[in-house]
Amino acid sequence: MSTIQYPLFVLPSERESQPLTIRELPFTDQPCNRLRYAGSASLSLRELLALLIGGNNALAVAENILRTAHSASEIACLSFHELTCIHGVGPTSAARIQVAFALAQRIQFDNRQELPQIHNPADIANLLMLEMGLLDHEQLRVVLLDTRNRVQEIVLLYKGSLNTAVVRVGEVFKEALRRNVASIVLVHNHPSTDPTPSPEDVRLTEKVVEAGKLLNIDVLDHLVICHNRFVSLKERGLGFRS
Repeated sequence: MSTIQYPLFVLPSERESQPLTIRELPFTDQPCNRLRYAGSASLSLRELLALLIGGNNALAVAENILRTAHSASEIACLSFHELTCIHGVGPTSAARIQVAFALAQRIQFDNRQELPQIHNPADIANLLMLEMGLLDHEQLRVVLLDTRNRVQEIVLLYKGSLNTAVVRVGEVFKEALRRNVASIVLVHNHPSTDPTPSPEDVRLTEKVVEAGKLLNIDVLDHLVICHNRFVSLKERGLGFRS
């Protein structure tokens, strides 16, 4: 006697817990079609990620990403390795996600018509926070200013672990001397969640400030940036002698 095969029914609670594939969605709800007819503003973060990832199961993979990082800024902070550790995210998808955030950062800088005048440490922080606050490695940049504190150039000086043994003070002032600027501001980031200056940060500041006096170039400040926070060593009286 043959066995009767009954159809498999999924309980509503089980069905709701399983994200629909893109093909299972109504035509007008599929992310690509909504993007085409209603624009990117109509898409959720999950749908934007799904479009970056691609494939029929992209919505489920996007859900996995959002369980690890709950906002766009948190996703931008994930390293390539951290992205590929998420179930369903391969090297290609991780690269697409990181490229998307890199392009967003480039657009922000391309759209700036002119570099601003600096009035306080927050002006410098706002200038570099979006880009440097999300880095997974340390960078040291030098902001070159004219006599009216207008930004002339932002120079990337070092990448990697920063300490007084690695940073050559002469390199800090190389572009400042070439451009004949009046003053500089040092800016570096902490990849951690704590922007508190380290003893190494203070020692570096002291060396650069002293060299600036000999070269007649004012060192106005040294900022440490971390995510959406920053610390001014000048405001805290660290490395700057009155």
